[in-house]
Amino acid sequence: MTDKKPRILSGIQPSGIITLGNYIGAIRNWVELQDEFECFYMLADLHTITVRQTPADLRKRSLELMALLLACGVDTEKSLIFFQSHVPEHTQLSWVLNCYTQMGELSRMTQFKDKAAKNANNINAGLFTYPVLMAADILLYQADLVPVGKDQTQHLEICCDIAQRFNHALSDTFTIPKGYIPKVGEKIRSLQNPTAKMSKSDANENAYISLLDDPDTVIRKFKRAVTDSEAEIAFREGKDGINNLLTIYSVITGKTIAESEQEFAGKGYGDFKLAVGEAVVSYLKPIQDKFNDYMNNRDYLQQIYTKGAEAASYVAQKTLRKVYKKVGFIPKG
Repeated sequence: MTDKKPRILSGIQPSGIITLGNYIGAIRNWVELQDEFECFYMLADLHTITVRQTPADLRKRSLELMALLLACGVDTEKSLIFFQSHVPEHTQLSWVLNCYTQMGELSRMTQFKDKAAKNANNINAGLFTYPVLMAADILLYQADLVPVGKDQTQHLEICCDIAQRFNHALSDTFTIPKGYIPKVGEKIRSLQNPTAKMSKSDANENAYISLLDDPDTVIRKFKRAVTDSEAEIAFREGKDGINNLLTIYSVITGKTIAESEQEFAGKGYGDFKLAVGEAVVSYLKPIQDKFNDYMNNRDYLQQIYTKGAEAASYVAQKTLRKVYKKVGFIPKG
């Protein structure tokens, strides 16, 4: 890796199933960004515990997510990939930044309000200060760019506010990051409610495709996908279900929407849904094969995440030393 490339940081929580929608909308972008940017990819397990987790499940999901990201094409020769909890500088910087963050700023965060409403029996301090830890994640690595969706825009804004406040008080220390809107990232919709996005938290398992679903499950879910009462396979307003299936098919096969429409002209919805399912099965097979290889080689996985954490910590320590010196802490020597 070279410092000449802009540095980009992105994180993903090991909080559940990774869907085809997650892959097309986010993970595939991670792979494509590797040639253009210096990429730091973090499995945000510290953030995950703001909602109660079963420890054994969290460990299992974390390891599986690491294996899945590698199977999807995250290249350790091009990117740093690591567990957030393996780099203690995240929490160390977070405490300092807490002291440069106003209560009023945090109380206005819409995501805190949403999560507090969903977890009324566990409105913990970590949930409240979540944006500060996220700011530490970004600022620790002097990231130039952060991929953001609509739900993360506020978090990036408060990160910039905290960084600017610290820089103004104690001289320039942090790079002020900018949001990065990925060039590719089609929105994949629920197979059962195509007006909503495909979500791993959907109570209806037929609504999403997991990257680890077996072929029979994938085919069955596509066969049950919601369409409409018409019989034309065309991409247009009002045909949300067909539009979603055409989008999935086009992304997976590399064909345009127009080419996909032409391919299925005059064919029925049953044939079309089966073809989409078969294309997805073929696409997922090499990913699943690589995933199984990684999961059967835990020692190699451990080498990957240990090396990643060491490299990330090396970069993080440089920032933390500057911060500690500027706030007045005595160096360890």
